[in-house]
Amino acid sequence: QVQLVESGGGLVQAGGSLRLSCVASGRIFSINDSGWYRQAPGKQRELVATITSGGDTHYADSVKGRFTISRDDARASVYLQMNNLKPDDTAVYYCNAEVYYHDYREILNALDAWGQGTVVTVSS
Repeated sequence: QVQLVESGGGLVQAGGSLRLSCVASGRIFSINDSGWYRQAPGKQRELVATITSGGDTHYADSVKGRFTISRDDARASVYLQMNNLKPDDTAVYYCNAEVYYHDYREILNALDAWGQGTVVTVSS
C-alpha cells in the first residue's frame, strides 16, 4: 500500500554530481524522519544522511560537505544531492522513511518503508 521509489542513480566520473530522488506513493498521511543509506559490494549497509520532519539533518562523516539531503513534504519526496563524488561512493543507495498512511479500513498505520535501491557508480 505504501511504496518508496528511488531514481537518479547512474554512472558518473569522479568529481561529478548526481541527485537522487525518493517518492512515496499510496495513501500517505505524513512522513516522519527520512534518510538515505548505501551498501557497497561486500560491505554492510551504512547510513549516509537523515532528515527529521522538522528539517534537522545528519550526515555520515564521509559525505559531510559534499552531500545534501532535503525533503518536499507536498510531493512526499526526499532528495540527496551528491557533489564531488568519489569512487568510494559507489554503492546501491536506498531511501528509508517512517511513513504514516491510511489502510483500506481508514485506520492510520505506521510503516518503516524502504525503497528498492538505485545504483550509483563513480569511475576514477
